[in-house]
Amino acid sequence: MVNLLAAAALAAATPATTPAPQPDPAMFVVRDTDTTVYLFGTFHALDGDPQWFDRDVRNAFEQSGELVLETLLPEGPGPVVPKRGLPIRPPSVTPSASFLATTRMAINAGQAQGMQVDNGADMVLRHVAEAEGKPVQGLETLEFQLNMFNAMPAAVPASASAPRAGQPVGEPPMESLSKAMAEMQFAWKRGDQSVFVRMLGQLETGSPDTYRMMFSDRNARWADWIAARMQTPGTVFVAVGAGHLAGKDSVLVRLAEKGIESQRVN
Repeated sequence: MVNLLAAAALAAATPATTPAPQPDPAMFVVRDTDTTVYLFGTFHALDGDPQWFDRDVRNAFEQSGELVLETLLPEGPGPVVPKRGLPIRPPSVTPSASFLATTRMAINAGQAQGMQVDNGADMVLRHVAEAEGKPVQGLETLEFQLNMFNAMPAAVPASASAPRAGQPVGEPPMESLSKAMAEMQFAWKRGDQSVFVRMLGQLETGSPDTYRMMFSDRNARWADWIAARMQTPGTVFVAVGAGHLAGKDSVLVRLAEKGIESQRVN
């Protein structure tokens, strides 16, 4: 699992050789006469530069009456206490060794480039929404996500050990992944979806089952949710990982199959 995701990230990234422009990550919208749903592709760990949450993204967020994320992660060491009812204890699902190793490797690689989960787009949006009294909900439960990661095959693609273009021979895997994540963050900030299309292609080639479970199946379910939500008037800001809005099996493609066309906002 670790090698699979690392190889996909390395293959997707391209060297950032030009200064970063004003951040303008990709955002889309679907609407009818009385409902608007903004679809924003997030990056789950970022540096501390807040400029991405400006202009089009901020305007769409402020126009929205509610925020929808992939899931609501518990915050703090204690149980999560909802606005109503009893505290919710962490799910009785033990993450697999592969999931824990993958998560730890990704976090360490990102931290080496100054990227923190607390600065991730999902977390920033959630905190602002809560501060403004905006309702926040998740498309999936945390328990569902942990079960999904536990069920994934521990596949290792043949190209996992092969260096990507421009990668020095013998460069440590962690250093390579760290650079790749920084380059992907650069692409995300400028709204370049192609880097995620390449990553998805590598992941599907390396492990079709993992790709299906992580992306195509979930994208189809989320498109169903959005289609149903379009029946209720209002404006909603949906923020999911940028990879879910890219490629041939994206949420946008699944919506189009239902006759719901999307437009890119920026």
